[in-house]
Amino acid sequence: MKQRKMPFRADHEITQGFNDGTATIYEVQDGAEPGRQPKPVLKEKVAVRFGELKLGINRIYMSRQAQAEVERLIRVPVVNVSPQDVAVTGDGRQYRISTIQKAYVFPPSLDLALTKIEQTMEVLPK
Repeated sequence: MKQRKMPFRADHEITQGFNDGTATIYEVQDGAEPGRQPKPVLKEKVAVRFGELKLGINRIYMSRQAQAEVERLIRVPVVNVSPQDVAVTGDGRQYRISTIQKAYVFPPSLDLALTKIEQTMEVLPK
């Protein structure tokens, strides 16, 4: 008996394209001198291509219950990200990654729910 695949697709057939733009994922670090008030700065982790997804009504209501307004939903290839990281899209806007969910598509992907950051953070040079 042949094992069922999720989602139904032929072998090695790509079901997800990442053609909507690029995003850079940053790690938030403390850039202040020792003994001073913490100053969040961004250190680059990885640059990825993403696909834009439609924000469903259930996700909108769940984010409002958690008092976080999800503004965008993007799908990226599997990379090392955490909810404490910041995503900067190609237009220069900074977003906090509020939730990360695994997507059952090929190639393996993650859905990132993004909330807008009110005060932009400084980016450390490479």
